[in-house]
Amino acid sequence: MAQFNICIAGHTAQVCSLFESTRDYCSRYLSREEPEFTVEVFRQELAAEQAALRREAEEEGIRYRTFTDPFLERAVIQRKVAEQLFRHEILLIHGSTVAVDGKAYLFTAKCGTGKSTHTRLWRQVFGNRAVMVNDDKPFLELGEDGVTAHGSPWSGKHGLDSNVSVPLQGICILERGTENRISRITPQQAASMLRHQGYCPEGMEQMYLTLVDKLMEQTPLWRMECTKDPQAAMVSYEAMSKDDFNT
Repeated sequence: MAQFNICIAGHTAQVCSLFESTRDYCSRYLSREEPEFTVEVFRQELAAEQAALRREAEEEGIRYRTFTDPFLERAVIQRKVAEQLFRHEILLIHGSTVAVDGKAYLFTAKCGTGKSTHTRLWRQVFGNRAVMVNDDKPFLELGEDGVTAHGSPWSGKHGLDSNVSVPLQGICILERGTENRISRITPQQAASMLRHQGYCPEGMEQMYLTLVDKLMEQTPLWRMECTKDPQAAMVSYEAMSKDDFNT
């Protein structure tokens, strides 16, 4: 068993894990700060997490896999941390988030649409100007002055994340297309997708919907049909980076 502290979105947790490899997985987020809460993993939770991932795969219509115990432990920790941060109006969102010149851009979509492919094009086009905040599960903090995107270790199969906090410039729902087209959408048009892409703690459905509505009110929202050509990155950047939320 390993015991260590991690800091996610400015909040420190003490983690009591079953596997030493979990500390290595969280290495970029290790902290010596006094913890605000404790996350402990029990072996019986691993089987429950495997069952939950099976249901999620069935709902998404994607191939189901059997995961290793260390992987399942990391998923349990992610869920427990997300439940604690939720109390501070910090949402865990399924999406790929890249930052360019100090502003973050989150791309979300149904599984297999190409979120990671699109942010990879951003890194290809913008080079050192681009930083991956998180390729799968960033945390979004809803504050009085706007939304901040935070990195976390739960960053998908490619492990692309940075321990950074960056103002969120926009959220874009991606769709596959034969050409690159992007347009602003309303909260009503984005609501179905964004409500589905966030993590809602059990029994907190009403508060969750309220926070998603607040997120949409504070953030420019976009929908884009895109190709896998690098030009797609330029099209989305040109539109989203110049948005002042007043148009």
